[in-house]
Amino acid sequence: MIEQLLLDTLLKAVQDLYKQDIPVKLAQVQKTRPEFKGDYTIVVFPLLRSSKKGPEQTAEEIGSFMVTNLKEVSSYNIIKGFLNLSIASNYWANFFNENSNKIDFGKHSLNNNAPIVVEYSSPNTNKPLHLGHVRNNLLGWSVSQILENSGQKVAKVNLVNDRGIHICKSMLAWKKWGDNITPESSNKKGDSLVGDYYVLFDKKNKEEISALIADGIDKDEATKSTSLLLEAKTMLKEWEDGKEDVRKLWSTMNSWVYSGFDTTYARMGIDFDKIYYESETYLLGKKLVVEGLKLGVFFSKEDGSVWCDLSEDGLDEKLLLRADGTSVYMTQDLGTAQLRYDDYHPSELIYVVGNEQNYHFDVLKLILKKLGKSWAQYISHLNYGMVELPHGKMKSREGNVVDADDLMDEMYETARKTSEELGKFDDLSEAEADKLYNMLSLGALKYFILKVDPKKTMTFNPVESIDFNGNTGPFIQYTHARIRSIVRKSKEANMFQEGIVINNYNFEEKELSIIKLLHDFPVITKQSAALLSPALIANYTYELAREYNQFYHEVVILKEADIIKRNFRIALSEFTGNTIKSAMALLGIQVPERM
Repeated sequence: MIEQLLLDTLLKAVQDLYKQDIPVKLAQVQKTRPEFKGDYTIVVFPLLRSSKKGPEQTAEEIGSFMVTNLKEVSSYNIIKGFLNLSIASNYWANFFNENSNKIDFGKHSLNNNAPIVVEYSSPNTNKPLHLGHVRNNLLGWSVSQILENSGQKVAKVNLVNDRGIHICKSMLAWKKWGDNITPESSNKKGDSLVGDYYVLFDKKNKEEISALIADGIDKDEATKSTSLLLEAKTMLKEWEDGKEDVRKLWSTMNSWVYSGFDTTYARMGIDFDKIYYESETYLLGKKLVVEGLKLGVFFSKEDGSVWCDLSEDGLDEKLLLRADGTSVYMTQDLGTAQLRYDDYHPSELIYVVGNEQNYHFDVLKLILKKLGKSWAQYISHLNYGMVELPHGKMKSREGNVVDADDLMDEMYETARKTSEELGKFDDLSEAEADKLYNMLSLGALKYFILKVDPKKTMTFNPVESIDFNGNTGPFIQYTHARIRSIVRKSKEANMFQEGIVINNYNFEEKELSIIKLLHDFPVITKQSAALLSPALIANYTYELAREYNQFYHEVVILKEADIIKRNFRIALSEFTGNTIKSAMALLGIQVPERM
């Protein structure tokens, strides 16, 4: 692409003009800011040591060299230490001719690197998926698609946290107060039913804590010594010991949850190449801990618990096995990491997990290194900020969460209500409207979440996300439908021409603006993969859709009298629509043919 061509020519200019080879990092080529004339800007200041001249003279000499030696550069202007280059119209015409009909425009060639493993979702089997999981799933799935589009082989994996004290809490509550209720008898999704008993445990446990405090017991002591909590701990020990009735109840309740998860994943458009289960990985983790203990990497305290001392690394001591021999999160994460390495020998292991777990992954990498696992260097944590609602944070154990299913239902109703108020789809059948509301609601949800930089905490507002104007999924979807309408009408009127080629075309300003944005798409997809940020693609797509709408309102398309201009504008519209569709697909968003 043109950026690399400009960079190579700049390096040659410095070499020819000043007889010096400079590091690539000093050759700065960037997009020209909108308020200045030009397409690309060279920052001259880092080159002054080589030229031994002032910034304006240096810029003048390099600008002249670029125009003389690179036919793609038509002119230049200088503003202080910035050299602004204008790209020749023929370059943009050639770009259009070569790419407008490419089905895979923006997709990069497959490389031969080892696969990248991306872990996302990682739910617990004591509750349904909620709004926080929605961001995790959408981010993990989209990043996987973006990496694949950049030429990487990707394995999408999920780790289901299906064992532990939190699972036993919901099991114990159901055993005590469930009266043999099932998803079928309650007419409720299995994950929601189990989640109700996790909330009930917390409620009953708090009542017991309050009673103990009223009897004069210290709050901290009361919190640790309720009969319910002790029973849950006993149940966990019995589970690890393989007690038959505990294992049977665990298997039954988990099967309810898995069925519920599958329904939610399918509706959300999320899938995995492989699912790991903590119940199947924690034993390998315990084995690694025992090996580390023998090697002197870990140490055991008087109560029998096993720890890793990370004080020399600027951290603290980390628990790996409890005194009763039961494992903790870190134990199973060690086992899972080893198992994933054995399965894939990946070039990178990416964990999509909230930023509150930053410390956990720092520790995981350190411990694996201490165990002699050289591949620990390939672990990276794609952390993201929490999703909040306008009324504040959520707490699962208190039931103060927005379930993913309820959220998608609300989004559907918001899409339906907004559309009906605007009278947009009055001519659609009930089935057509239902399909469109689903597409719009999921598009609004996914886009609103993915357009935000992953590392930022965000507030999700369902009503704002369904706006048909502004930086929203429905606005982009509507733009795509508008483009498809233009292409259909052109075909019906026998105006459409396949594989149109333009030469010596005199671009109008709005036409050129769209061409330049389309030219950016392959670069944006590559940057998005490097930064693991779907937000780059989301906001690029909005910018393209917004620019096209301005083009649509300012330029005549189907009624243009000049046949060459009309045919080009139809082809440019189709190119834009195809690119919007490809970009939105990387976000997991469908775009309608009609609206």
